[in-house]
Amino acid sequence: MSSSSFAFHVTHTDGRARRGALTTPHGVVQTPAFMPVGTQGAVKGVLHRDLEAIGAEILLSNTYHLYLRPGDDLIARRGGLHQFIGWTRPILTDSGGYQVFSLAARRTVAEEGAHFRSHLDGSRHLLTPERAAEIQAQLGSDIAMVLDECLAHPAGVDAARASMERTLRWARRGRDRFLALRDGDRGGVVVTNEGQAQFGIVQGSIFPDLREESARATVAIGFEAYAIGGLSVGEPTDVMYDIVSHTTPFLPADRPRYLMGTGTPADLVESVARGVDLFDCVLPTRNARNGQLFTRTGRINIKNARYADDDRPPDPACGCYTCRTCSRAYLRHLFMAGELNASALNTLHNLNFYLDTLNRIREAIVFRRFESFRLDFHQSLSRQSHDS
Repeated sequence: MSSSSFAFHVTHTDGRARRGALTTPHGVVQTPAFMPVGTQGAVKGVLHRDLEAIGAEILLSNTYHLYLRPGDDLIARRGGLHQFIGWTRPILTDSGGYQVFSLAARRTVAEEGAHFRSHLDGSRHLLTPERAAEIQAQLGSDIAMVLDECLAHPAGVDAARASMERTLRWARRGRDRFLALRDGDRGGVVVTNEGQAQFGIVQGSIFPDLREESARATVAIGFEAYAIGGLSVGEPTDVMYDIVSHTTPFLPADRPRYLMGTGTPADLVESVARGVDLFDCVLPTRNARNGQLFTRTGRINIKNARYADDDRPPDPACGCYTCRTCSRAYLRHLFMAGELNASALNTLHNLNFYLDTLNRIREAIVFRRFESFRLDFHQSLSRQSHDS
């Protein structure tokens, strides 16, 4: 394994907002970038062809779920995740840390790692920092995340410190195993992407001093890049923004910064303003399946009866396939009838909205108009009260 095919270059700045290019073994990602979530190697409701058509340059897949089914060994025998799922562009895999957090009733966390029962069959498993690195080496993602411990909100400062310090110890162990794999100490692990990079994760809950301490110590371990974890877990939005704003200055300016699991379109804009480069979130796909569509003037709930006779596209400013060919009335009909096409069309639109928002952000940074874009974006959303 070699990190020589991984690089990041900031091309433009506007305040703290950054425009850049992230180079991986499977292509270049223009940043700031949004990663559609393909938990089990597929983004729910859309084909890879559709993702490519709307400009998705990188996907996120889930280590925990792929480890349990179909198994990282099987995927490695198939040549790695890219070949297995037929996606030729970059992939980031998370470490399974968030799933361990979200399945609290099924797991216990110890210094060794996370003991958990499979949500599929109840079988027992142990996920360690070393095993997380090995699973992702077999998956062959372009970016692998270290195993971290994610706390729910609220958490006391003592619990947050203990969790943050454990995450640091796990980060050191995960990095050591990653480097050993790179150096050829594989012990039966099949490395399917020799150019894989590994990101460290900053924790510390909502406590700025812990975030700073975590960032400094994680950077000292030495990773290809860094992520901010443990947010979007129930804390108020303004607190999240404050923690992001406080944390990014302690991360290297020449490395990409990834805010994990966030968020709404407004969250993307505000986090870019605070120096973040990469995002993922299930919101556009999950909301689509529930009939919630994002538009430049706010969200619409396509289930509402008001749209039964509405011949307008979901978003007149959008050029996606859904908006070019479908009326709100038709989309409401499909949703109310339980047609599978409803999820597909809604998902395609929502993902296009997210990707287009990031494209407009990148353009605004290049022309040093980001602050005016930011103000216009929020003013546009405020013109229409959101449906729920």
